[in-house]
Amino acid sequence: MKINQTNIDGLKHEFKIVVPYDYLDSKILIRLSEIGKTVHISGFRLGKTPMFILKKKYKSLILNEVLESIISDKIKHVIDEYKLRPAIQPKVKITIFDEGIDLEFVLIIEALPEIKIVWPIIDVSLEKFVAELSDADIDDALNNIANHQKKTVITSKKHRAKLGEIVLIDYLGKINDVIFDGGNVEGYSLILGSGNFIPGFEDQLINTKANDELIINVNFPIDYSNRTLAGKDAKFNVKVREVQKFVPALIDEELAKNADFKSLDELKNAIFKEIERDCARLSRIQLKSYLLDQLANKYDFEVPNSLIDIELDIIQERLKNNANITNKNNNESFKEKCLSIATNRVRLGLLLSEIGREKNIIVTQNDLNSAITKEANRYSGQEDAIFQYFQKNENALNSLRASIFEERVIDFILETIKVTVKTVSVNDLRNIINNIDDNEIETVVTDQKQKKNQKQKKNQNDVIDKE
Repeated sequence: MKINQTNIDGLKHEFKIVVPYDYLDSKILIRLSEIGKTVHISGFRLGKTPMFILKKKYKSLILNEVLESIISDKIKHVIDEYKLRPAIQPKVKITIFDEGIDLEFVLIIEALPEIKIVWPIIDVSLEKFVAELSDADIDDALNNIANHQKKTVITSKKHRAKLGEIVLIDYLGKINDVIFDGGNVEGYSLILGSGNFIPGFEDQLINTKANDELIINVNFPIDYSNRTLAGKDAKFNVKVREVQKFVPALIDEELAKNADFKSLDELKNAIFKEIERDCARLSRIQLKSYLLDQLANKYDFEVPNSLIDIELDIIQERLKNNANITNKNNNESFKEKCLSIATNRVRLGLLLSEIGREKNIIVTQNDLNSAITKEANRYSGQEDAIFQYFQKNENALNSLRASIFEERVIDFILETIKVTVKTVSVNDLRNIINNIDDNEIETVVTDQKQKKNQKQKKNQNDVIDKE
């Protein structure tokens, strides 16, 4: 066998490998001999079939199997000889493969970088923000619950409608003095500012009161989903039956019972524990983010392009699943931002992996079982389905294992550095998390999702077509 390293480009190593035909043929003969011991050929005793018959009958069937075995062995040989750690599955391109001719193929291996860990891992202390809960935090949460249980009440006849309030209306829509299909509706409840109607319609209802009658002139958008109405001017005769406003529920025992608690005190206690758990989670996110920022500043090494491409695919797939970002994705600055984030994630992932390897940090089966149980407990009544999901889904299990491993490495690092604690308010902690740039892509997702939702509302035929 001949191995020539033909090119080195950063972490990418390229080899030209030649395997003598005699060696390939000998492997084929060995495999055919094994087959000959187990198959029955008419006219011959078991194990006595002549080789030329076995070749004629089975050679084409086992050729790929033998070829893959030889290439796999040679790849292992190259990896061992050149002391490479492949970042992904090596690429193989067969250049010569024919009867009686030496096998020749090109092997491309993108290796993991050599990472030199220097201890202490970072040279500065980290600050951990811990929230101190106050009565105001509990009150805010109670007000949110009361607001979610709000009710509507009819206002006085003189009350004029404001944004966020409800007008109960009858309307008759016409184009060129002809009532269009779906344009005659009675008793429709419209929340002003909801964006459920075509642009300009709701604005003209602000400041109206019960029994008002008015004419609303609007233009259907060019991109309106009902093509017969798109781009056309319309006139609506509207009568306001009544104006309603939302009133939050009272913060009392009934509120607690409606939220499935026995008493208001029990609800307050549950809120306290929930905020406490959430703040502990946010503190962990903040500390981890600050640590990763310091690691990113201190360690700068070449990253395999193949791993960056995989991470980019993950980012783009998540974006595609969350929003329509075709136009955004064509923006060069956006692409550069994605590339920068993907590169940083891969570099930090490799660094944490190397630290874990160096310090013999492992994830045991008990660790996995505990994590799966914890995950299952989050979904009451679906525990068996969660367990089965992880049993049948190897990718999900590997992802969980990687997550546990990463947290173990983070814990190990934090034990080796100085961490000071600073007490802040709950709102301050939440604001700190909101300002962390670690999840820039998630911000893009949220932004695009909001735009998509607005567009969907615009194209819902604004309830008119539904009626």
